[in-house]
Amino acid sequence: MNYEETLKYIHSLGNFRLSATLCRMEKVCEMLGNPQEKFKSIHIAGTNGKGSVAVMTADILKESGLKTGLYISPFVVNFRERIEINREFISEEDLVKYSQKVIKTNVELNEFEFITAVCFLYFRDKKVDVAVVETGLGGRLDATNIIKNPLVSVITKIGLDHTAVLGETIEQITNEKCGIIKTNSVVTVPNQDKTALSVIRNKTEKLVVPKMPETVKSDSFGNEFLYDNQKYSLSLLGEHQIYNAVTAIETVKNSGFLVDVKTVKTALSKTVFPARLEVVSKNPVTVIDGAHNPDGAKALSKYLSSSGEKITAIIAMMQDKNCEEFLKTVLPFCENCIVTEIENPRCMSASDLSKIAEKYCQNTEKEANLSTAIKRAKATDLPIFIVGSLYLASEARKYYI
Repeated sequence: MNYEETLKYIHSLGNFRLSATLCRMEKVCEMLGNPQEKFKSIHIAGTNGKGSVAVMTADILKESGLKTGLYISPFVVNFRERIEINREFISEEDLVKYSQKVIKTNVELNEFEFITAVCFLYFRDKKVDVAVVETGLGGRLDATNIIKNPLVSVITKIGLDHTAVLGETIEQITNEKCGIIKTNSVVTVPNQDKTALSVIRNKTEKLVVPKMPETVKSDSFGNEFLYDNQKYSLSLLGEHQIYNAVTAIETVKNSGFLVDVKTVKTALSKTVFPARLEVVSKNPVTVIDGAHNPDGAKALSKYLSSSGEKITAIIAMMQDKNCEEFLKTVLPFCENCIVTEIENPRCMSASDLSKIAEKYCQNTEKEANLSTAIKRAKATDLPIFIVGSLYLASEARKYYI
């Protein structure tokens, strides 16, 4: 198989056709020599911020001179961005090569299990010093949870998302996320709901809760904050990223690697992460953000509130998300809302989503074609924010980058 054929095969596996269990991952990894046990790892779960924490943590470790693996999901632009070493994507050739190794085990896997097995094998063969591994969904039964001895387990902000799979309450969801906590690993937990924090405290005696940072500046140029009597600059936008940054700082501090403050500052000032309040155009100002759940909506609305500007929003959302709560939170800061859709079986139709949006933004229109929606937004002469789904972010980004 070539690269395109390999991608087609991986996507054909689907993510929900097989029962949730670790048995298949245990079997395939055993046949591959348990590659996940051959490198040190940091394991990250959570509802919001886990991707940002993973990227910042990896950047700090890389800046310190360590050969650092990074496994994140979903991808935004290129499938290969899910597996990186020192922030370089796995090559097309290696993705094909390692996929073939997993296929030859003849173990039936879903898509996320398959790519996780590929990742672990790749990291082992490339001899990474440490890998930062983000869960896909949940924690307890997540394919990545065959990692048995992480240096640090991280649980980022817990919120209501994927409730059909993880549970309908914060307590139930937190219990699922806590499945990544292992006996000997330090657990870093930032900025949590009281209920979630209480559940986590009952799961570990090695809990590290970062102190509250002091925001010096948070605007469209980035963030500056004080933490432990040190001033940091952060390239990622949105005040919520400050809390993700201090989580990354504490994660590295408790990993056992000796990393000096100067290195941490340099890494955070350079971190780039697509579709997280990402400015993709300055004329007109256009921002892409993958926020798609209530907590993500709150972070986005806080940013919009602090800017004081009215904007034009382009929005598409998946049917299984809490669309009402998201729109209710974000749209009061929007002068105009253009509801669109993308080619994804989970995507809500522009017609159905616009019926909800109209309740919270008077100037709401629907345009199923994303390209046309962007043209209409430009005609409003206001800053444009493209939000509601990472899948939308991925599609929209192609028009700018």
